Amino acid sequence: MNGAVEAANNNIKKILRKIVDNHMKWHEKLSFALLGYRTTMRTSIGATPYTLVYDIKAVIPAEVEIPSLRVIQEAKLDDAEWIRVRQEQLMLIEEKRMDAVCHGQLYQNRMATAFNKRVKPRQFTLGQLVLKKLSPHQEEAKGKFGPNWQGPYVVH
Repeated sequence: MNGAVEAANNNIKKILRKIVDNHMKWHEKLSFALLGYRTTMRTSIGATPYTLVYDIKAVIPAEVEIPSLRVIQEAKLDDAEWIRVRQEQLMLIEEKRMDAVCHGQLYQNRMATAFNKRVKPRQFTLGQLVLKKLSPHQEEAKGKFGPNWQGPYVVH
């Protein structure tokens, strides 16, 4: 889950970079960045985060100023009818969330298959010398001038 939070934070930072000039007053634009992030369709789950939480499409501020067809139709409903329609929508929210989980699993399988197509299998023999690639997240990595490899190691 921590990786998902980091990915979300990175996406929000990317959005903020696009709408903020010179890192000034970024806090004033944060609500707009969050709205954009929450209401954008995710390929991985086939839905928006907002829809999965509230089971309704978000009404963006422009739709309030210049009413869209959806806003006009909802405005014509009386309170009792709107409540009934909303309760029907909320009864199906768990099903929609499960659909998103299934969609996410299928997406991950497709991504893994695409990645595995590019992986070259290698055969190692006893006594062969090998190097271990250091990833940027390992403690041994020392910045961009540090070594990329560790070793050599002997295959046993």
